[in-house]
Amino acid sequence: MPIPKFYETFMPILEILADDKMIKRADVSQKILETGKIILTPDEQRQTMATGGNLYVNRVGWGLAYLKQGKFIEIPERGTVRITQKGSDLIKSGNGLSLAELKYDSDFLAYHKKVSAEKDNEKKLESENVTPQDMIDNGFKNIENNVKEELREKLSTINPYFFEKIVLQLFKKMGYGDFLETPKSGDGGIDGIINQDQLGLEKIYIQAKRYADGNKIRETHIRNFIGAMSGDTNKGIFVTTSEFDESALKKTREAMHKIILIDGKKLVDLMMRYDIGVQTKATYEIKQVNEDFFEED
Repeated sequence: MPIPKFYETFMPILEILADDKMIKRADVSQKILETGKIILTPDEQRQTMATGGNLYVNRVGWGLAYLKQGKFIEIPERGTVRITQKGSDLIKSGNGLSLAELKYDSDFLAYHKKVSAEKDNEKKLESENVTPQDMIDNGFKNIENNVKEELREKLSTINPYFFEKIVLQLFKKMGYGDFLETPKSGDGGIDGIINQDQLGLEKIYIQAKRYADGNKIRETHIRNFIGAMSGDTNKGIFVTTSEFDESALKKTREAMHKIILIDGKKLVDLMMRYDIGVQTKATYEIKQVNEDFFEED
């Protein structure tokens, strides 16, 4: 059979996850082949894309991404996937899942509405009115936005102490000085200290709060952070996976200390820019005619 489209992998993926066990994401494509849910020749299994990646594995990867957006599967632990109750119910119903049906699914629509809300000021491109370069740029933005959303979801569910380490690694990658992790308890609300000079005379205190969306940082958090800094430094960075409410913003503006606030959106932007928690999957090379080459002397 020909290599399936990504949406043709929906049911094979759900069927191999039907026993409700966690499976490593990297093993999904092979398990589908082993169970005969999809049958490919050795040549088809080895077929690559223009960028060099495996075509079949790529299709399964996109199938996983779309199923997750519709909440038919979940990521219980890093690098694993598992079917949700919603996915199990679909299997039990005996019905399939087409791309058209998925696009009308309430969870899928809610996911894309959230992603689209961040691009309200961008004009939606219509394929018949754009250049090939516009289409490439728009496709790249869509992929980037999906990666950012997935990255933010992961940050909201990881161990809080691991989140603190990620934040400190980010600041080190950004070029700040050496940092010191504070003990996991009794740190007075300080998760890390950056020394801006070798003697540690100029310090920046770091507070990192891993909160779910909707659980905002409030004025009391900022006040406690200021209290922890007082007498030692007047510089601080407060990082959260969620947002800061108006009382927190007001307290920061009025403080005698210099405090930088980084919310979840800005955090994932910085992580993408400095390659923290992400990796380059493919690099595309676009060529154009060198007009200077054809200029006659």
